[in-house]
Amino acid sequence: MSDQTRFENFWGNAHVTQALEQMIAHGRLAQTLLFSGPEGVGKATLARRLGSHLLRHPEQIEQDDLSLPHNLETVAGREKWPADKRNEDPLLFASQPDFVTFAPDGPLRQISIQQTRLLKERAQFLPHHGNRRVFVIDHVDRANDQAANSLLKTLEEPPPHLILIMTAENAYDLLPTIRSRAVPFQFAPLSREEMATFVGARALDQPERRMALAAGSPGLAISLDLEDYDKRRAAMLVLLKVAAGAAPFSAWVPVSEAIGRTKSEKLEHHLKVLYELLRDLLLLSQGSGEIRNFDIRGDLDALAGKIAFAWIRKAVAQVDEIARLMRRNIQKSIALDALIAHLRAA
Repeated sequence: MSDQTRFENFWGNAHVTQALEQMIAHGRLAQTLLFSGPEGVGKATLARRLGSHLLRHPEQIEQDDLSLPHNLETVAGREKWPADKRNEDPLLFASQPDFVTFAPDGPLRQISIQQTRLLKERAQFLPHHGNRRVFVIDHVDRANDQAANSLLKTLEEPPPHLILIMTAENAYDLLPTIRSRAVPFQFAPLSREEMATFVGARALDQPERRMALAAGSPGLAISLDLEDYDKRRAAMLVLLKVAAGAAPFSAWVPVSEAIGRTKSEKLEHHLKVLYELLRDLLLLSQGSGEIRNFDIRGDLDALAGKIAFAWIRKAVAQVDEIARLMRRNIQKSIALDALIAHLRAA
């Protein structure tokens, strides 16, 4: 069976699909698989394609694509639930009863111990049809310590009918004992040629910008809302100008107040944009590489001329610290105000 038939419409990472092809062809598909790589590069998509090959009703499996609007709405709605209600009803998606997806839940978007306990319980159920069930843990790297240890018990003795696929951006964020019990597959960003073909096939608007900002991740190229991105980028550009002393602090005050008022805007969205801008500033300051925000190169060139490498390094370290504290539900505007204060002092 050809790659295009078994993993229909899957783009890039042929080394992964070919390895899975060989496993399936020789009847040696591992029970536990770990798909790791950048966001949006196709890890969960390939998990669904693999499930579609092994099970019935692929159209039902595709209904559990977590990027679909109805699933995004479900996850967002649960953020408003009290913790005890979420614990009583752990999040899972199972439009096809033999294909079950466990996704990060709650305001902090974590895999909870309640979910891994439910996974262990449901893993014992026999398939509704055929001889296999497929479970996916999306972003298993967001499992807290309790959840990770609970999951380990299932990995140690999986029932013979279970195929467990875990996805993570960085495999080394997982416990070594979890990594050692899974067959790893590392996904890489698509090449520029592959992305150009993909974007062209999907007839996406502003293809050059989408390709640059997606950085080889087709999922990001599709899901990126450029209008929202531009709003966040405008805010983070003001932050960097103020932090570098290129604009007065008064320029940041209305931006900070606007960010603080928007409950739907997550801090992590702003931090992702901030990382992108800092990456571009580093490349411009070093005079090498293609920047991703090429449409505002003039602003970035001017800012790059006012900062040194040590300042960029400190800025990245400070953003890393905010990202680490983000799981404690820190306030957005306070965290960003503090970032500016630290960098202005530098």
